[in-house]
Amino acid sequence: MALSRDDVLKVSLLGRLSLTEAEQQRMTEQLGGIVDYVAQLSELDTKDVEPMAHAIEMTNVFRDDAVRESLPRQDALANAPHTDGEFYLVPAVLGE
Repeated sequence: MALSRDDVLKVSLLGRLSLTEAEQQRMTEQLGGIVDYVAQLSELDTKDVEPMAHAIEMTNVFRDDAVRESLPRQDALANAPHTDGEFYLVPAVLGE
C-alpha cells in the first residue's frame, strides 16, 4: 500500500503540523516506508500463534486493595502554599 501526499497532508492536519513542501515530500517517503514495512507483517503465517496482550508474561504487581485510615486533613494540607484550613486555594482558571 503506497502512501500518498494527500494522506500525509491529512495526518499533518490531524496532528496540527505545518509542513513545508520539502517536509511533505520527506514524510511521504518515510511514512510510506513504515507502512510498507508494517504491511510485510500480513505476509506472516500466524495461524498457530496464540494472541497475547503483552510480549512477556506479566503478573499483577499491585498490592491488595484494603480499607485503611485516610490521611488527616492537616497533614494533606501541610505543604500546600495556600489553604483556608479546609481546602486548597488555587487561582481561578475559568473566570471569576
